[in-house]
Amino acid sequence: MGKDVIIACDFASAEQTLAFLDRFTDKKPFVKIGMELFYAEGPAIVRELKKRGHKIFLDLKLHDIPNTVKKAMAVLSNLDVDICNLHAGGTVAMMQAALEGLTRADGTRPLLIAVTQLTSTDQQSMTEDLLIREPIDQVVMHYALNAKKAGLDGVVCSPLEAGKVHEVCGKNFLTVTPGVRFADGDVGDQKRVMTPEEAKKIGSDYIVVGRPITAAQDPVAAYERFLREFVG
Repeated sequence: MGKDVIIACDFASAEQTLAFLDRFTDKKPFVKIGMELFYAEGPAIVRELKKRGHKIFLDLKLHDIPNTVKKAMAVLSNLDVDICNLHAGGTVAMMQAALEGLTRADGTRPLLIAVTQLTSTDQQSMTEDLLIREPIDQVVMHYALNAKKAGLDGVVCSPLEAGKVHEVCGKNFLTVTPGVRFADGDVGDQKRVMTPEEAKKIGSDYIVVGRPITAAQDPVAAYERFLREFVG
């Protein structure tokens, strides 16, 4: 799969989401459905966006005992999304169980990626809140290697870590990176950020962009700028 920009549709309702996507008259952007929208609207919003021709990254970050995650992934697999995810911190056994649940009878499945550390997490919060004292880049690489060991397709990571993930796990191991902003944009609550051009150079496969597109005065123009700077 080639590089792409995924729009984070972090809206509270289907009405808001569809009104936003209706602005893209001649395009069908790859979209991310997160917890807020999925919990508000349920599987119906996934089916509606698939019907409209959008690729979907279902961002629910599962993290539970292996059997529970396996059963949940079997349900999500029926929604025919393109990418779904879980927390790498749930152990290799949990990730392997997720993969089993996600794989359909005919052997097909959505891509499965693991969250290493959230882009809102920095070294201080990891050390003080999580009692993880190793350097954050070392932790991220360990989690990425665990995801690869479990058979996953890639990880969600900071764009700052994408190049290193490819070094450690191979160039075909996907890196899906939030925390991308224009150089002249607001970083919001993300602590580890990068421009789309820098993310391209460092080897991110997909960038996930929310407010810099969804809150832009002209979302279509902002999306097209991200495409130009990241995909080329």
